[in-house]
Amino acid sequence: MTLLQPSPEAATVDDALARAEAGARLDADDAEVLLHAGGEAFDRLLRAAARLRDEGLAASGRPGVITYSRKVFVPLTTLCRDRCHYCVFVDTPGQLALLHKPMFMTEAQVLAVVRQGQAHGCKEALLTLGDRPEDRWPAARAWLDEHGYASTLDYVGAMARLITAETGMLAHLNPGVMTRDELVALRPTAPSMGMMLETTSERLFTEPGQVHFGSPDKDPALRLQVIEDAGRARVPFTTGILVGIGETLRDRAESLVAIRDAHERHGHVQEVIVQNFRAKPRTAAQSAPDAALQEYVAAVAVARLVMGPRMRVQVPPNLSDPAEFDLLVRAGADDWGGVSPVTADHVNPERPWPHLDDLAARTAAMGFALQERLTAHPEYVQRAEEWLDPAMHAPVAALVDPETGLAAAGSAAGSAVGDVHNVAESGDTATSGPVPGDSAPDQRRYARATAGTATARAAGRLAEQAAADPLSLGDDDWELLLHATGDDLEAVVATADDVRRYTVGEAVSLVVNRNLTSSGFRAGGAASPDEFGVDDVTAITADAVALGATELCVQGVLPATEDPAGYLAIARAVKAAHPGIHLHAYRPQDVWDLADRGGLGLDGALTALRDAGVDTVPGTGVKVATERVRGALFPADLEIDRWIEGITAAHRHGLRSTSVLFYGHVETAAERVAHLRLLRRLQDAAAAAGAGGGFSEFVPIPLPGPAGGVPLVPGRAPIDEHRAMVAVSRLALSGSIPHLQVPWPRVGRDAAAVLLQAGGDDLGGTLLDGRVRPESGIEHGQELPVADAARIAARLLRPFRLRTTDYGTPRVTQ
Repeated sequence: MTLLQPSPEAATVDDALARAEAGARLDADDAEVLLHAGGEAFDRLLRAAARLRDEGLAASGRPGVITYSRKVFVPLTTLCRDRCHYCVFVDTPGQLALLHKPMFMTEAQVLAVVRQGQAHGCKEALLTLGDRPEDRWPAARAWLDEHGYASTLDYVGAMARLITAETGMLAHLNPGVMTRDELVALRPTAPSMGMMLETTSERLFTEPGQVHFGSPDKDPALRLQVIEDAGRARVPFTTGILVGIGETLRDRAESLVAIRDAHERHGHVQEVIVQNFRAKPRTAAQSAPDAALQEYVAAVAVARLVMGPRMRVQVPPNLSDPAEFDLLVRAGADDWGGVSPVTADHVNPERPWPHLDDLAARTAAMGFALQERLTAHPEYVQRAEEWLDPAMHAPVAALVDPETGLAAAGSAAGSAVGDVHNVAESGDTATSGPVPGDSAPDQRRYARATAGTATARAAGRLAEQAAADPLSLGDDDWELLLHATGDDLEAVVATADDVRRYTVGEAVSLVVNRNLTSSGFRAGGAASPDEFGVDDVTAITADAVALGATELCVQGVLPATEDPAGYLAIARAVKAAHPGIHLHAYRPQDVWDLADRGGLGLDGALTALRDAGVDTVPGTGVKVATERVRGALFPADLEIDRWIEGITAAHRHGLRSTSVLFYGHVETAAERVAHLRLLRRLQDAAAAAGAGGGFSEFVPIPLPGPAGGVPLVPGRAPIDEHRAMVAVSRLALSGSIPHLQVPWPRVGRDAAAVLLQAGGDDLGGTLLDGRVRPESGIEHGQELPVADAARIAARLLRPFRLRTTDYGTPRVTQ
């Protein structure tokens, strides 16, 4: 939302554009006028900004390069003394208690998250938190005292030092307002720091009802002083503006000029973020409109023209629709900021990061190469003696390409996993007894030795080790966790839910979809309610889209009497009816049927399906990956080796898929563990293939009776059977398969809410019946309306978001 002002005369806009095109130093009057640009003047504005950006990149020795930082987002605490009216990041101590969240992340939790980032090639750990929570909340002060920290900033410095010492990764500190002395004290712990200016508007700070009213750290004068002090302390600093929080265009212009002026005095502003406001539910600003696209793009272009060619202008890619990226780049942006392959954007939990492969492809399509940088930009890294504390010289040098100042290839190098466990234990003064050794066998021996006398403690330690490095546990460790009961189970569930919280985040997601069972396809037309023909596919698709669906899920082997070309006919009919709907279609068993009966072979079948419009594939059709179980209960299922070959081929063709495990029948704990390990290996193979395929989610599904409903632990309550499976799945697949879906049609809505607190983050699909042949979809008669799913999330005090099949953000259609 922007407070509207009269537009300037066209001649004034032309004059300001002429000054910008001539390379003049723009003042606030010029910037304000340019922010009004529309029509042909808007296009001229973008051309001038892009030309200036290109000049700067060429002068910096990296023409045609857009940069990003591969990061993990570490939300050290969500407590804060401020009350910003648009924020969903912040909690109160009471809310933390209801959410079972700690006041501050522990060392073990921090390292568990950061090590996942390290394994995925991340070099930056973004430490974000609320401003000085101990000044408002006695509980925060008590926690800091109990753990030996003089202040929140003292704790931030300790975590930054720990991260670099243990993993080699570099911290970027974003703790809010700091004094010059505090900036100097933190300088040895991180190569860069940051704080958004947001706006220079005094009105938003002093006027009741405005977004910054009642937030002492949002005083524009105070924030400008922090930026000034960071320059004096020689700290490479990130700052920027928020667009659309109620400021005027004049405010926006003055904010950009203020940042530019501070940088000219000290040379320390390494990048300027131009961030568009996105309204959040459950906030005072929830009904405020998001920043208009043209208004936002104009702000990016004016930021470029005000800042000049050598400043990096950053636009967060997750806050814009990918279709808008081209406009942002045309406006002079040259940096995407931090993007995480592991963690959510905890400040904007409803806006997932783009996949890095997709971001690279979109960047290339605009004529630029995507290259990774460090948290400190090349201009500062290459002048380390001036800009980096001596303590940071070696850690930065270990990760930088000395020729370019950008990030070197490869991952940060850190200490052994066993050391992480020792560090985690060292802070627990109430713990006595031996600490497990560094090796995985030592850890397993320790777990078994203590299982009889202190099983809750053993389970808790094993779960913490799993959170830090799931590959360090042996099969018997995972079996112990699957058998957990009582306090053991509570420890495992709590740790798994923390892993969920600090990686994929708090959001509960749902896709609006409809099922269509392809086994009911009849080329000659339907003869019963559960059958359908090609014309029905067209009608079903149109109806699903009209009801808001973004996905149509199609699976099931065609009858032997039907031509296998029917698989392709269905896909083509779906895409002909609505090209934009996501077609999630055909299990490996279905693909093999097309391959074998259609004479195409496996690769030929997958190529034909992709050409027909299939976007992703279900990874179903296997219950547990063992021939013993398949032969005993599911002989009609595809043989396990053929399922593996089929899903591997789909991934190799660039198709992403789901993955499942059906539990609660004749399978053993060891077979469950083997299945989870298989999924990790297949995910690793997909990543190595580099085609963009792989598993997006895992769904642990309880098998109903008569063969199902068998507890792994006799006498354990059904809900605890499910909690153990969900929690162990989250831990075992952490760092590999990001999302864990709770199968609400099998467990019910109440149990689904419980499992969302055991490591789950997704509710799957709405399973719309639709108004056209509803019986033709499997699980028809069960629907989860969006409003009901949102209520489940709200009951858990968690944000809710609609997603696409591949966990992106659905496009809003006008």
